[in-house]
Amino acid sequence: MFTLYLKEIRSFLSSLIGYMAICVFITLISVFMWIIPSDGGGYNILDNGFANIDPLFFIAPWVYLFLIPAITMRSFSEEKKNGTIELLLTRPLTDLQIVMAKYFAAFSLVIVSLLPTLVYYYSVHSLGAPKGNLDTGGMWGSYLGLLFLGAGFVSIGVFASSIAENQVIAFIIAMLLCFFFYVGFEYLADSGLFGRSAALLKSMGINDHYLSMSRGVMDTRDILYFASLIALFNLFTKLVLESRKW
Repeated sequence: MFTLYLKEIRSFLSSLIGYMAICVFITLISVFMWIIPSDGGGYNILDNGFANIDPLFFIAPWVYLFLIPAITMRSFSEEKKNGTIELLLTRPLTDLQIVMAKYFAAFSLVIVSLLPTLVYYYSVHSLGAPKGNLDTGGMWGSYLGLLFLGAGFVSIGVFASSIAENQVIAFIIAMLLCFFFYVGFEYLADSGLFGRSAALLKSMGINDHYLSMSRGVMDTRDILYFASLIALFNLFTKLVLESRKW
């Protein structure tokens, strides 16, 4: 499994996908947070005058809606296109090990894309008045929430790649599924069509739990939600692989 994981990492880094993913993420976040003027009502940290990096945690999920599907779309689709999926399935690995190797490889790239944003924390920490006037607990909670959100998106993206033989189709399916799980349940709950079930429906969406973790509160329910979401889509991916043997 570790060998396949390393192979996937090398595959990402030997192409432009890995580098483009990181560069696009950092560039977009930086442009919104430091360059585009906001007049006190947008995301520009310098214009807003507050010692926090909350704009990062608002913008990043929307960037990940496009970025993570672009990372995961080739996970299984490329194997099918090149005709190597059968060879992969004959290796001395279980279907679950194959799924987890590809999942962790894509998630590792998401983690790497977040590491440069620690520069933002250092910058705001230094610019604070007084220096260090920053809600560190809330910030780390937001980072943890963003990691869980990214992990959920990756599991959805890998699943989408397993059911599509074309990378573009895999990208579109993953993007739509990520969008629905991120804010779709919230939109449905706010529509007023579900009455007393609206709160339950809203809790099925990623955003509700992500916002909870962004406040710095480590609620067991939020952690269990993300763990269940990740496990569910990885299980779906495993079932798709197994279906090729039926």
